[in-house]
Amino acid sequence: MDQTSRDKPATSLDRTRPDAGLRRTRLREFQAQLVERMQAAQSGARVSASQLGVMIGQVRYLLDLQESGEIVSAGSMTKVPLTKDWYVGVSNIRGNLTSVVDLARFEGRDVTNLDHSCRVVAFAPSLAFNSGLLVSQVLGLRNAAEMEEQESSDGGIRPGQKPWIVKKYRDRDANIWTQLSLAALVQDQDFLHIGL
Repeated sequence: MDQTSRDKPATSLDRTRPDAGLRRTRLREFQAQLVERMQAAQSGARVSASQLGVMIGQVRYLLDLQESGEIVSAGSMTKVPLTKDWYVGVSNIRGNLTSVVDLARFEGRDVTNLDHSCRVVAFAPSLAFNSGLLVSQVLGLRNAAEMEEQESSDGGIRPGQKPWIVKKYRDRDANIWTQLSLAALVQDQDFLHIGL
C-alpha cells in the first residue's frame, strides 16, 4: 500500500463494506450451525433441546428441528384461485411445488405482511407433507430448556386448545414463545381443506 492510499480518507462505501462482510460471515456461521444441528436432530443425536425460533405475525414460535425443513426467501409465490385467505399460494423449493400457509391468518389473526424479512420454512420431508409456513422473521435457534414453561392465564392460546400448540414458554427477556407441532398441524382437518 503506498503513502497516498493510506492517507486517503475512508469513503462511506469503504465504511459499509466491513459491516456487509461481517453480516455475510455471521449469516454463513448461522447457516452452518443450523445445518449441523438439523443433521444432528435427524440422526437422533442428542441436541440440547434447540428449536428454531420464528416470528409469525406478532407471535414467537418454536419449531422442532426434526419437523422443520429448508428455509427459503418468500419472494416468488403463485396465488391459487378459490382457496382460503390463509393459503398464500405455491412456491418452488428446489424443484418441488410447496404449498405456503399463513399460520397467523389460519388461526384468525391478521394477515402476515410480505416484506424482505419474510421466509418460508418448509416442513421436513419426514412429515411427507409438501408444505411450508410463511414466517415474518427467522429468529435463530432457541433452547426451550433455558426458558420457563408458562400456564396460560393471559387469555392467549392455551396448550391443548389447538392440537398443534404444545407448550408456551417465557424467556429471560420476558418474551412468550409458543411451541408448535407441525406433525399435529398437518393432521388438522381445517388445515387440510384449503378450498373455498
